[in-house]
Amino acid sequence: MNTVELLLLSAGLAMDAFSASVCEGIRMKKINHMGAFLTALFFGIFQAGMPLAGYFLGKRFSEITSAYDHWIAFILLGIIGGKMVWEAFHPEENENKEYTFNLKEIIILSVATSIDALAVGIVFSAQKTNILFSVLVIGAVTFLLSLSGVVIGNRFGGRYGSKAETAGGIVLIFIGVKLLVQGIF
Repeated sequence: MNTVELLLLSAGLAMDAFSASVCEGIRMKKINHMGAFLTALFFGIFQAGMPLAGYFLGKRFSEITSAYDHWIAFILLGIIGGKMVWEAFHPEENENKEYTFNLKEIIILSVATSIDALAVGIVFSAQKTNILFSVLVIGAVTFLLSLSGVVIGNRFGGRYGSKAETAGGIVLIFIGVKLLVQGIF
């Protein structure tokens, strides 16, 4: 796999993380630089870590997880997306709340958006790919796209408030449904 193919693969893998980071940015009334950085960092680490795990655990691990990974992603994204939609329709509960980075939520989103990268690691193993370079590129591309996503989400969310939060929650739910449908078929 050449560098251009790796960059394209990395961008493709990062799209779910980008969408989730846009949703995270929507939640911020004012851009929280540390929250944006940590969100992007977690997405980048998990997106790089999953292919690494797939690479070392090989096909055996894939057979175990492939039967359930789409269900796990669907449930996790559905819960987070549903929570965002709920909060959009109940603004009085969050009206005066300042944005706080929620580690548990970011870890759940990071896992849910990076599960598909496990299979990429298995492919890397079969192709005898330079795994260290590959995961560094995947992590860096995901970090940059996720950081951009938080900023974009913040600008969009600041203008459209609860409508943007509702849309963000629905996007997460649709990503979960998409992953479920792909996994089943």
